[in-house]
Amino acid sequence: MSTLIQSATIIDPSSPFHHQKKDLLITNGVLVKIKDSIPAKPSYTVVSLDNLHISCGWFDTSVSFGEPGFEERETINNGLATAAKSGFTAVAVNANTQPVVDNNSSVEFLKNKANGSATSLHPIAALTQKSEGKEMAELYDMQQSGAIAFGDYNKSTDNDNLMKIALLYAQNFNGLILSFPKNTSIAGEGLANEGANSTKLGLRGIPDLAEHIQIARDLFLLEYTDGKLHIPTISTKKSVALIKEAKKKGLNVTCSVSAHHLTLTDDELIRFDAHSKVTPPLRTKKDCKALIKGIKDGTVDMITSDHNPIDIEHKKVEFSAAKNGTIGLESLFGAINAVLPLEDSILCLTTKPRERFNIKQTTIEEGQIADLTFFNPNKTYVFDRENILSTSKNSAFLGKNLNGEAYGIFANGQLVIK
Repeated sequence: MSTLIQSATIIDPSSPFHHQKKDLLITNGVLVKIKDSIPAKPSYTVVSLDNLHISCGWFDTSVSFGEPGFEERETINNGLATAAKSGFTAVAVNANTQPVVDNNSSVEFLKNKANGSATSLHPIAALTQKSEGKEMAELYDMQQSGAIAFGDYNKSTDNDNLMKIALLYAQNFNGLILSFPKNTSIAGEGLANEGANSTKLGLRGIPDLAEHIQIARDLFLLEYTDGKLHIPTISTKKSVALIKEAKKKGLNVTCSVSAHHLTLTDDELIRFDAHSKVTPPLRTKKDCKALIKGIKDGTVDMITSDHNPIDIEHKKVEFSAAKNGTIGLESLFGAINAVLPLEDSILCLTTKPRERFNIKQTTIEEGQIADLTFFNPNKTYVFDRENILSTSKNSAFLGKNLNGEAYGIFANGQLVIK
């Protein structure tokens, strides 16, 4: 079975065909030819799309699906289909399910459920039992079952000693520990970024100090243990500075930022739209600029959708009662491509996240397994409900102008085009 990709501009700095427009022939899942022109045959499946660009497959390091327990939000099957049509050949799935993914059986359930999908699923298992922050889960057993990292999704680990022990213990098997950057005592019952908008609207604020204190603590623990740490979804200018300084000291730390924290601010609160109620809260334009600069100078390592489906019953309520979270797989590329150079975006979706989470790297060369994302970086459009593929529709980007669209993927021997 062969697939012919016609007139595709290759974006892959590791490939000899970087920035070149080529035809690519895939046979039995392998790139067998990359030429200026490859004649089509009746037996070929032909991919010919407007302004087609291809890169190595994108990897999203923070995705939530509802299953098991919250299937009304998103099933694994539909979530992986959404990811594929949104350009992702691999996703790391968080443990915020019911029951929580805190044992090897739960990890194996996720892996087995994803068998046969074009998009690969990599579980991020809970760091603590039931994600309650009290007792460490069986990290080694879960890694042996396929977990690629350990963290309690959107929950801080308040127990300093537990985090210290986790960073020490995981070194025995090269495990990666995640620590969500929020000090719960400082954040309290806040609903939005503490600032002019929260004051004007009468919303309880979450100061950026809550993020800074937690990151500073984790970096001190990291230095003490000489461990391996990833800080997901940072949101402030000061957080970038703290991590930049830690990297200069040689600490083994990486961080990510979500597409919505790169591009949206707490000005969205004016409409009291619960779709913009996320964790961490949307910050200021100053913070957005610092996060973008952090990506460009290498401080911020990866970009994630932080895709978190929430059903309408928990979103279409008053702002204070709404659950936090936005979907983001479908909108990620169009959002970040509007504010970042294309190659910076691709690097943060391919090489850097795969390296950190120990996922096999790919490249676009003859003889390599085909793991490809198809996209058009120049399409401009308004993101609306017709663009949403997820079961839940809670997107912070509804009505926003986006620049760039994913067409689909070729991965695991399967072609998926939306």
